[in-house]
Amino acid sequence: MPSKPPAKPPTPPQAPGEDDDVVVEERQKTSVPKRWRVVFHNDDYTTMEYVILVLVQFFHKSEAEAFHLMLTVHKKGSASVGLYPRDVAETKVDLVSQHAREHGQPLLVTAEPE
Repeated sequence: MPSKPPAKPPTPPQAPGEDDDVVVEERQKTSVPKRWRVVFHNDDYTTMEYVILVLVQFFHKSEAEAFHLMLTVHKKGSASVGLYPRDVAETKVDLVSQHAREHGQPLLVTAEPE
């Protein structure tokens, strides 16, 4: 007795207007850009008043919030003062550092990835 070839599974019916040659484009996955923290570091020379001034002027903090952040920097050695996209954080660091040098303050401000 001859053996029969295996039967093909039935193909599903196509919807009207459906074409076998459909081009499917891969979408690129987008991700939220990494945020960067601007960090103030404590030193023995920058005045507390100057740190408060910079926080109010460049980071739009209230006097009370700036005072609290200044005390955190003073007591703990450093404090994060804001989260920004990388280019904004680096620009703020550059502006604050330049302003500090022009006013004779050795304030150290850095940007670090979150």
